[in-house]
Amino acid sequence: MRTRFSLSGLSRDPRHYQIATLSGLLCFGWLTGAFEIGSHQFAAVVLAACATQAIGSFLIATKVDLRSAIVTALSLSLLLRADAAWPLALAAIIAIGSKFSLRLYGKHIFNPANFAIAAMVLATDIVWTTPGQWGAAIWFAALLAGAGMFVTYRAARFDVPLIFLGVFAAILFARALWLGDPLSIPVLRLQNGALILFAFFMISDPKTTPDGSIARAAFATGAAIIAYVLMWHFFIADGLFYALIIMCAVRPLLEWADPAPHYRWGDPVRAPPFLKRLKARRAPAQPHPAPAE
Repeated sequence: MRTRFSLSGLSRDPRHYQIATLSGLLCFGWLTGAFEIGSHQFAAVVLAACATQAIGSFLIATKVDLRSAIVTALSLSLLLRADAAWPLALAAIIAIGSKFSLRLYGKHIFNPANFAIAAMVLATDIVWTTPGQWGAAIWFAALLAGAGMFVTYRAARFDVPLIFLGVFAAILFARALWLGDPLSIPVLRLQNGALILFAFFMISDPKTTPDGSIARAAFATGAAIIAYVLMWHFFIADGLFYALIIMCAVRPLLEWADPAPHYRWGDPVRAPPFLKRLKARRAPAQPHPAPAE
């Protein structure tokens, strides 16, 4: 019996686009010397993430799928730094381990990479995040946003980063107007590549955002408000990551108020009503994914 290779199956799973885009960003950073992460550190993160995914899958007797682990490893490689390789490997173990251990109603509660970053930064002084390495070049932020828009559209979560960035930008502009600051200040802050990366590749994770559209809007709005308060009223530089932790913790309440079917990797993208064709063909049903994906 021959196994047929399906390009349509590849195109429906947004993790393939995430891997391609994040890998491209990492290569760009290496080629330009912008990222201070060694090849041995990157290898340690990937190996630790994949090994933890394999062990966790074995323990719950399910198929090993390394795609989500690779996405997490790439995200950690882009946003987290340490002097040695082992703290980054430990972060990868914590990230993937959280998918298997911190679960509710069939979903893991926290975004794995975000959870590991927040846990390591809060609990130790051997790692730090890298918002400064991205610079504030508007062309780079636009490049990240363009790639991120495509990925989040494929993941049926296009609304989350737009609402998050819209609310966050509105608050920053309102703050500048209130204080009498020039509008160039909030514009410069919104050009930060790390903010764009967070919006389009972390907070928009379809497995850790609410499934209902109203709940997603509340989720993104709450994250933006909390991030602003933490960053500009409590002067916490890593406020973005802590804001997402808080919103993921309250996500079950949002999903209870706005229930919807759980997202599955490979689900077809649902076009907005004004873009639907009159005779749109229904995509074939996809098999249910592994429990920890």
